[in-house]
Amino acid sequence: MEEKKTDKMEQPLFTRPEGGEEDEVTIDWMALIRRILAIRRKLYLAAAVGLVAGVIIALSIPKQYTVSVTLSPEMGSGKSGGGLASMAASFLGGGGSDSPDALNATLAPDIVASTPFLLELFDARVRTADGKVDTTLVAYLDEQSAPWWSYILRAPGMAVGGIKSLLGGDKKELPADSLAGGSIELSEKEAGKLQSLRQSVLANVEKKTSITTLTVTLQDPKVTATVADSVVSKLQQYITAYRTRKAKEDCRYLEQLYRERQAEYYEAQQRYANYVDANSNVVFQSTLAERERLQNDMSLAYQVYSQVAQQLQVARAKVQEEKPVFAVVEPAVVPREPSGTSRKVIVLGLVFLAVAGVAAWELLGKDYWQKFRSALS
Repeated sequence: MEEKKTDKMEQPLFTRPEGGEEDEVTIDWMALIRRILAIRRKLYLAAAVGLVAGVIIALSIPKQYTVSVTLSPEMGSGKSGGGLASMAASFLGGGGSDSPDALNATLAPDIVASTPFLLELFDARVRTADGKVDTTLVAYLDEQSAPWWSYILRAPGMAVGGIKSLLGGDKKELPADSLAGGSIELSEKEAGKLQSLRQSVLANVEKKTSITTLTVTLQDPKVTATVADSVVSKLQQYITAYRTRKAKEDCRYLEQLYRERQAEYYEAQQRYANYVDANSNVVFQSTLAERERLQNDMSLAYQVYSQVAQQLQVARAKVQEEKPVFAVVEPAVVPREPSGTSRKVIVLGLVFLAVAGVAAWELLGKDYWQKFRSALS
């Protein structure tokens, strides 16, 4: 009886029918069911192990909350003849023309991921939902928990760092905003926080519509919403400052030029007035020639002064025109449920993987392994 049972268990699951094609394979379902029933205790054990491992891993992974903010930026049209600058130029008699944008919405992901932008977020004030933590974002990053295996993975690096510190002495940590030769110099701790924040704050832009979606993922719902709102505000400031920088520089230059031309005009006007007052009763030809020369100088100074004044008004209107308008389609809302893979899915997934792995080994892997060992021996 034992030999018959063993023979049934060793029946091949996959057979190739005689006269059939080379890639044609049939499955003996009855043999497959018998072999599954024979290893059911191992499958039960695998399910139990997967359940325990899934529970441990699911409880070790901290909850995370995600907040998404949708922006619709209204950039410059790039068409001549529209906007405040063109209206001012037309009213004042000048010729205004729009310059092409040096920045568009597609650069939002690069701006959000840049080191200066993230360093400015470090000082943002955050407060947890339970009110127990009220601090800056850079300090809150130390409050976030991590799964236990992350400490195991970091252990070799921490050990190497400890040995280096013992051999090389204590090193002073550099402040996050310290500059050396125009570059930002960060300590190892600050660099780690910066990388963690770079992974938590993401931006995505739809190329066709330029709709910008900002996503922030942290471990507290209220902190996540606060940081998302800060990211939106700073992104608007960055793009506005970038787009208006050239217009503001032109405006400052024209203001300086305006004051200089105004002073020259007032000086020419004063010279002409003083000369006329001093020679009002003199009718010599040389006096009249000098009077005409001073009058021409005053008229020329006034023309230059008037032109610069017109250009200044156009430049001031250009600053306002260059400011982009951001329509917040979806604001930052405090999430009520955590994001990411749920704990139930993690547990069920590990149970399935454990059972599937044991079943694959018992039904297929063991046979191929024995054949491989036999071929080697």
